[in-house]
Amino acid sequence: MKTIDMIIKTRHMYTLEGEGVGYKENQAVAVDRGKILAIGHRDVIKKEYTGEKTIDASDKVVMPGLIDGHMHTSLATLRGLAQDVGNWMMHGVGPFQTSATDETRIAGAKLGMAEAILNGTTTIGEDGDCTDEICKIIERFGARGNVSARIREAKNKVYQPGELYEYDENKGEKALQEALTVHKKWHNKDNGRIRILFGPQGADFVSEKLLLEVKKQAKDKKTKIHMHLSQGSRETKQMEMRYGSRTIPWLAKKDYFDENFIGIHLTDALDEEVKVVAERNASMVLCSGSIGIIDGIVPPAKRFQDYGGSVALGTDQAPGNNCHNIVNEMKLTALFNKIKYEDPEMLPCWQALRMATIEGAKAIGIDDVTGSLEVGKQADMILVDLKHPSLAPLYVSPMRNFIPNLVYSAQGSEVDTVIVDGRVLVENREPKTFNLEEIFEEAQAQADLAAEAAEDKFWEINGVNAVYMKEDKL
Repeated sequence: MKTIDMIIKTRHMYTLEGEGVGYKENQAVAVDRGKILAIGHRDVIKKEYTGEKTIDASDKVVMPGLIDGHMHTSLATLRGLAQDVGNWMMHGVGPFQTSATDETRIAGAKLGMAEAILNGTTTIGEDGDCTDEICKIIERFGARGNVSARIREAKNKVYQPGELYEYDENKGEKALQEALTVHKKWHNKDNGRIRILFGPQGADFVSEKLLLEVKKQAKDKKTKIHMHLSQGSRETKQMEMRYGSRTIPWLAKKDYFDENFIGIHLTDALDEEVKVVAERNASMVLCSGSIGIIDGIVPPAKRFQDYGGSVALGTDQAPGNNCHNIVNEMKLTALFNKIKYEDPEMLPCWQALRMATIEGAKAIGIDDVTGSLEVGKQADMILVDLKHPSLAPLYVSPMRNFIPNLVYSAQGSEVDTVIVDGRVLVENREPKTFNLEEIFEEAQAQADLAAEAAEDKFWEINGVNAVYMKEDKL
């Protein structure tokens, strides 16, 4: 009998192997050195292995950890400050974001990641500034990181509608060099647990020259480009003013789309543009909650899939979506597409779950190590508590109702245990790698400073939320 690190035994397991959800009953997972060593019947695993740690998950469902393909956790300290606003980027979050400091962003990252992990996210798809510090937090918290190093050439300021962004070549070059430094330091660290992608903020925020240089560097460094794409009418107007073209046709002429390109949102993409991106083997990340709140639009993920593309789910940022919770994102994605197409059978719950696991992993380029429970993959998994009102009662026949309830009823608090690389990050809903009280205190302290710094600009802009404040509606 071989002694290994961990054995997890359960009655109900979803592996997400194959084309469906990979349901298995009365199984156990043998974990050693961070990887899944074996999956088999509980009795068989018990005869072959002894675990240094054994988890009896008989009253829980064992399944792959959730993949968040696109996050700005560094904005979590600005949660709830930019909802119900037409010009979200400039008149909503703008006064607060332009006044934020690195300390604001770092406190936000800790808060956002803690929230995501507690809700079952095992892969943090971060995109933003302070990348080195972000990687340190991911390393300490123990999550898997698919981190996009932000590259921006446009000056940081609140632009008025129709005002062309001003580029600062030195700013862009500095951002690129910082991205290269972070890539050298962190890419494939901890046996590949942290990967670094290059993240131009968008084709409208970076000059043509720098965009092409980023693509060259990504190819040389064998990594991916993670970029906002056709993010909305604001981006389209910027591209038309600068280049006389919409974003996707302009990038397509420069052969920017391939299997190493991840496009975020595609909010303003036309059907023929969606087809171009998907058929060139690029992938997409869908942030249903964020884009629903910010733009009132359902992005074309279904069409992207129809054209053969892979789609991951993302939570985006707390000033827009309000939360980092992929369980919530699964529900919104299924619900919004049913409403959009007026079809109750559109985007069923099992498909939403695949987008949050194996399909999401494929879209962001990490399906070689995570996204499903398979022998040889890293042990990234969650245990979901069945003794929870939102998941009860459980049906196993004539149909199973766990996935419908996970997608349409659960809130994320049903996640009991979170494991990444065979390491337990959360157990019995208690974090083992971070201190929530310390995170709350730091986030509140930084929020108090951010409020003071943004106050004059907030009232000067006099956006809809300023009006609501004056009318005692917030």
